Amino acid sequence: MRRKWIEPAPAPLPYLGTTRTDTRAAISLQLEDAVGDRAGVTWWNFYFRLFPGAIRSPQIIEFLSHRLRHIPGKLLIVWDGLPGHRSRAGWDFVQQQRGRLWLEFLPAYAPELNPVESLWSHWKQHELPNFCPTTFGQLSHHARQALRRMRRRPTLVIAFWQQAELFPL
Repeated sequence: MRRKWIEPAPAPLPYLGTTRTDTRAAISLQLEDAVGDRAGVTWWNFYFRLFPGAIRSPQIIEFLSHRLRHIPGKLLIVWDGLPGHRSRAGWDFVQQQRGRLWLEFLPAYAPELNPVESLWSHWKQHELPNFCPTTFGQLSHHARQALRRMRRRPTLVIAFWQQAELFPL
């Protein structure tokens, strides 16, 4: 629970089976060139997709396919040690893209280098603290709203990259 300066909330509802292992999300972070009156300025953005259940190869391939359809040019994909990232189906998909996807892997046991971990941490501690959904639909609705609010704050997303110290900013 988050510490607050108000009266404590009533006791939480009984556990209804919604945990992080029941719902996963695929998120990608990408550097985009800004279009508008300040050419040359860069904006940071992230893309997300919520899936019920665990993330496996089919969900990863679906997520990457969608990104490739909507983002022109080459994409740098930074992967952690998720088993789906090392799957045969995932590797075959990447090879079928003929150089359009560039893969880099984070070292094992290094969540501090993964900007998505900072994103999830902020999301859980600041956007949806003490939220106890009763259905996947309710979780999905509130999660999407929170992630969209975060996406409108470029300085917040830049801070995730700065904390990871992967690229000089």
